[in-house]
Amino acid sequence: MSELTLAATPNAVAWARRHTVDILQRWRFPTEGIEVARLVISELATNAIQHAEPTGKSVPTAAGSTGVGTIALRLWPTDDGIILAVSDPDPRPPAPRAHDASASGGRGLVLIQAMANRWGYSPTQPHPGKIVWAEIPARPNSALGEPGFGERQAAPMLIGRVLTGLREL
Repeated sequence: MSELTLAATPNAVAWARRHTVDILQRWRFPTEGIEVARLVISELATNAIQHAEPTGKSVPTAAGSTGVGTIALRLWPTDDGIILAVSDPDPRPPAPRAHDASASGGRGLVLIQAMANRWGYSPTQPHPGKIVWAEIPARPNSALGEPGFGERQAAPMLIGRVLTGLREL
C-alpha cells in the first residue's frame, strides 16, 4: 500500500498523478493500466481538492495566515488491478452532475464510471469527510479491438488518450 498526503492546492493533481505513475511502475503494473490510473487519479484528486474546504474559501489560522486543507491519496494492489482512493474533509457523497454539453467540467465521475471496474465512497471516521475510490483493472479493455480485461466492452484507453492530450494542450 502507498499513502501520500497533499495540500489541497491545484498543483496537488500533478503530484497525485506523478506519485501514482511512480508507484505503479515500481509495482510493475502494466503500462495500459497505468495510463487509465493516471487519468482516474486526476479526476479523483481534482474533485477532492474542490471539496477539501466545504465553504470553498480558505480558513484564517490563529497566526493570521490562510490555512489550506489537505487530501490523502492511497493506492493498493488487488488480484486483478489497483484501487485508487482519495479522501477529503467534505462528508457529502459524490454525485454525478446532469449532462451539460456546454459545461467545462463536471464529467469526472462519468469518466470514472466508464474506466473503472467499480467505484464508490465511504465516510471517514471519526472526523467528517469521505474517501472516494475506484478499482482499475491491470489490463483495461481497448477501443482498438485488442484483447481486454473482464466482460465490459468499454473504451477507456481511447477516452484516456483523448483526455490526456486535451489536458496537455
